[in-house]
Amino acid sequence: MNDDPVSLGSLADVPVSAIRGVGPARAALFERLGISTLQDLLLALPYRYEDRRVFARISDMKPDVPASVCGEIRVCGWSPSHRGQGFFEAVLDDGSGLLHCRWFGAPYLKNEIRRGGKLVVYGKISLYRGNRILQHPDFEVLGSGIDDHIHIGRIVPVYRLTEGLGQKTVRRIMWDAVEKYTGALVESLPESILLQWRLPGLSGAIREAHFPTAKEGAEKARFRLVFEEFLCAELVLAARKIHTEKFTAGNPLVAAGRLKSRFTARLPFQCTAAQLRVIDEIEADLRKPHPMHRLLQGDVGSGKTIVAVFAMLTAVESGAQAAVMAPTDVLVTQHHEVFSEYLVPLGLQVERLSGNMPAVRRRHVLERARKGIIDVLVGTHALIQEAVEFRNLGLVIIDEQHKFGVEQRGLLCGKGTRPDVLVMTATPIPRTLAMTVYGDLDVSVIDELPGGRQKIVTKVITADQLPLAYEFIKKQIASGRQAYVVFPLVEENEHSVRPAAVQMFEKLSTSTFAEQRTGLVHGQMNTDDKRAVMDRFHAGEIDVLFATTVVEVGVDVPNANVMLVAGAEQYGLSQLHQLRGRIGRGPYKSYCLLQGDPGTREAWRRLRIMSETTDGFRIAEEDLRIRGMGNLLGPEQSGFPRMRVGDPLADSHILKTARQQAFDIVTSDPMLKDVKYRELYERARKLYSRVGGFVEVG
Repeated sequence: MNDDPVSLGSLADVPVSAIRGVGPARAALFERLGISTLQDLLLALPYRYEDRRVFARISDMKPDVPASVCGEIRVCGWSPSHRGQGFFEAVLDDGSGLLHCRWFGAPYLKNEIRRGGKLVVYGKISLYRGNRILQHPDFEVLGSGIDDHIHIGRIVPVYRLTEGLGQKTVRRIMWDAVEKYTGALVESLPESILLQWRLPGLSGAIREAHFPTAKEGAEKARFRLVFEEFLCAELVLAARKIHTEKFTAGNPLVAAGRLKSRFTARLPFQCTAAQLRVIDEIEADLRKPHPMHRLLQGDVGSGKTIVAVFAMLTAVESGAQAAVMAPTDVLVTQHHEVFSEYLVPLGLQVERLSGNMPAVRRRHVLERARKGIIDVLVGTHALIQEAVEFRNLGLVIIDEQHKFGVEQRGLLCGKGTRPDVLVMTATPIPRTLAMTVYGDLDVSVIDELPGGRQKIVTKVITADQLPLAYEFIKKQIASGRQAYVVFPLVEENEHSVRPAAVQMFEKLSTSTFAEQRTGLVHGQMNTDDKRAVMDRFHAGEIDVLFATTVVEVGVDVPNANVMLVAGAEQYGLSQLHQLRGRIGRGPYKSYCLLQGDPGTREAWRRLRIMSETTDGFRIAEEDLRIRGMGNLLGPEQSGFPRMRVGDPLADSHILKTARQQAFDIVTSDPMLKDVKYRELYERARKLYSRVGGFVEVG
């Protein structure tokens, strides 16, 4: 056992190969499980336990019921097979009956299991010709002193595995790691927090989480480790937020409201109560002496664009410029058109910037932005290029923020002097995810749709029902409507059997939809061609638009009331929800047909959820359950490390507790100097310094 004091955070620098029995080959296998350091190993908790403390009598064993048995080895040996794979067999006797234990392809066991010894085994029996047979059981040879009390006779941990790593091997390595390092671990939580929440110490928690002496002990140990992991995350978020509010000077944007009044008078509709509430929240932020950092959530079609326009009007009237960054050319084009329609009549200069603009046009836009002539500049990633300069960037708006990384957002903000930041998403973020990833942001939610929105009828159909779906689409077109037909691929390839937009367009436009006006748009087309097709569809010159997910965002055609999504099982819930949001935007009853051939339970579950609800927040919660937090975040959200112990959804009650504790700590110690929290700060810094997320204020 290691006697020198060691912090859990410092073990993040020690490779897993430091443990006996882990050479380069096994280290590579552990890497597949996301385990590369000793800290990773100690926090890779079992996903379940098996109680092997009580020995059953052999005569009482029943098929398919796991049990532990201890008996004397009466007979043992290798039995060859004429098929080439023999088995090692040991017959146990505990005085109540005989048990035949067999391990196929394991001749090496003759060196471990010998006649006359005592053997403990665990598993489920089957009956064959009156004999009790136990195949490939876990076992311990009593008295060997090698693995005594690790696999049998206790509450035994069961770990997640990968090919090449067996359960007994992982369990033995975990045992060695726990034995060697937990005794000298430095406690990372102050005594006041341990007492307040009745938490076990760090060393005991890790030991009990892996090799518990009681079920209750394992539960308490896991609670403590999850609490601390969440606390580290929330400390970083709390430090960012409070540091911004207390120590970062911004540029208050205060306007008399003349532009706002003129804009409101021109609107052909009234804002919803939810929109007005959010507008007030944002304007209050803009007036504050520190920069705004606000997340605006709103379901598809809830009216986030109008809210963004009000924020821009305040910024421009205050003498500042606004920049809007969106992930695709299609969405940038849509925003540019909408913002121009709203703002140009008020005297504002609105421009767009993308990576494929002609050089002369691009230089003209850059010069006008640098001189401050442009009030609102809308663009893709092109906005963060070094050549882009603003005279006075005061407001940054990022749409579909989950498509951008932390670094990209930071680069855009760096174009101004601590500008106010509004990030928007039409993909509702579950509360648990928002608390964990965006907890440093104030959150506004538009939880009300504008009047006149039509309910979307969603149905799941099979490939056999496609002819009926096509006929339904043609009837809707005959009544004056338009339709989308969406495919998961641009073109077919030899590795996929999924339907593709190009081939299906060529086939259906000359057969099924030969009498209708058809068009095709996909991501591999150049920007001008895509825009030309979308303009024709918007103008009603195309009846059926064949497309890929390029229409997922930024497309608003109120006359389109039908969408058929082919290969719907290939999409995630949030993407299906975004696609469906392209219809139901006009006064016509709308229909979404999801054609799928799900091969898994999860795929069926996704399609069923889509047919049951149009509530984006419920869909987001289900998406988090199905895909997991790591998959939802993706590589772009590089400012947040993967959770190792806790599950923000399943452990939301612990997350809320840890969040409150973190804000209490940072509120009382905003400079992070209190020595009793030093070990906790250091662990948080260790976790987040690798991803650029820790605010150094101490």
